[in-house]
Amino acid sequence: MATSARWSMLVVGTILFVFAQHGPWYVPAAGWVYAVFLLRFARGGRVLGGTVALAVAMAVVWPLYLYEIGLPAFTPMTLLCVAIGLVMALAFLVDRLVTPRLGSAVARTVVFPAAVVGAEFALATVTPMGDVIGTMAGGQHANLALLQVTSVTGSYGVSFLMAWAASVATEVWQRWPELARVRAAVLAFAVTLGLVLVAGSVRLAASVPAEGTVRVAGVSAARSAEAAAKAVLAPGGGSLRRAAPAEVRRASAITTDDLLASTEREARAGAKIVVWPEGGTSTLASERDQLLARVADVAARTGTYVDAAFVTRQDTSGEIHNEAVMIDPAGHRAWQYRKAHPVPYMDNFAPGDGRVPTADTPYGRLANVICFDADFPALMRQQPGVDVMLVPSNDWIEFGRTHTERAVLKAVSNGYSLVRQDSRGVAMAIDPWGRVLSSADYFASDRQAMVADVPLRGSRTVYATIGDVFAWLCLAGLAGLAIVAIRRSGGRDAPVRADPAQHGADRLGSPVRL
Repeated sequence: MATSARWSMLVVGTILFVFAQHGPWYVPAAGWVYAVFLLRFARGGRVLGGTVALAVAMAVVWPLYLYEIGLPAFTPMTLLCVAIGLVMALAFLVDRLVTPRLGSAVARTVVFPAAVVGAEFALATVTPMGDVIGTMAGGQHANLALLQVTSVTGSYGVSFLMAWAASVATEVWQRWPELARVRAAVLAFAVTLGLVLVAGSVRLAASVPAEGTVRVAGVSAARSAEAAAKAVLAPGGGSLRRAAPAEVRRASAITTDDLLASTEREARAGAKIVVWPEGGTSTLASERDQLLARVADVAARTGTYVDAAFVTRQDTSGEIHNEAVMIDPAGHRAWQYRKAHPVPYMDNFAPGDGRVPTADTPYGRLANVICFDADFPALMRQQPGVDVMLVPSNDWIEFGRTHTERAVLKAVSNGYSLVRQDSRGVAMAIDPWGRVLSSADYFASDRQAMVADVPLRGSRTVYATIGDVFAWLCLAGLAGLAIVAIRRSGGRDAPVRADPAQHGADRLGSPVRL
């Protein structure tokens, strides 16, 4: 491959990478093919130069992505996103170093997907961003047959298959004149993907709720009420933290009255569980009990569980707490929960303890997290046996639908229905198999209300029991392949071989130094 052609692979792959990120510009096919071009680029030329070029290309994409989802392109968050891009680039480096030293075609094709899973697992586990960005699987929320594999592997199984498809396609492209050398790899991938899709289709066909459903409603304050409350806070710059207590009190009254009226309306119409969005209203700390007493009155009069999400402002210090309190039909507090994961550089409040609350009810075991918490896989599987996960949320117009769609993977992985009431975004109720039961766009009408009949019982999954075993197996397998590669090189600092297409497909290619 000529140098110009190789660099064109980087350009094409980078452009496709922009559209492979789950957001308003997302193109599902791009998520499957962008890595083919980047692998072709990475496997040729010098290791160091290629890795640096890939890292730069991935780093450049992230300011574009922030712009795509409606955030400023250059903020402290940009640096965090660039770091995520660099970690993702490591998967290509690992592939470049290990793959040429392996003899088996199957082994060569699984290096990259194992490295991708390792990178995604590290990002979801140790960074403050969880898996909200940087995962190949995120945009596959509508591919329900494929998505069922997450009930065993978590989202990493989907990412593995997508990266494996790219690796196999790259291997075929490199060795096109002698396809017999990659036949085993193609067959292994095709059989695996076929089995996953067949098993997923069977699981979907057999997924019939065994114990009926419960009506759940999500309500947000009307946009006109929120505008009126914002106008009250305007003298303090619109900030709840800086507003005078009297202004907070008046603004809170507007949204609280609206939410309580909507809650009672939906309860009278048959809802047994009503969910508010994240920060649905606000209250001063000294008046928090009064707010909850009003919620308890509605819950008791209507026989409804009300998950009231609101922001509490300390009267004098201005400190903010982002919380959700479940009030049961007896008027008692079934749980009190504070958001565990503030969004970096956006949320300005102290996090909660990260203990996911549950309540056993006639409508199954209910649980609760708040918005960004749902982007942390370990938190979302913390409590076993959950039937319905309630997720009060708040987004913005460019990211609301994308963020909610990602929650589909969490529902399937953990085997529970998930109700995400999202003001300034798309509210959605999802069953344990990923089917959308109902949705409501905050920006489509003045008053957002979503009603869904949700299964009473979840579908217990392997992933909810064993956790991230698949990700650990990928890391262990990658380590094993790296050891094999080192041994095959004789334990010496052997040269890394280039893309065989540069020197003829009948040999591995000439040595390429770092």
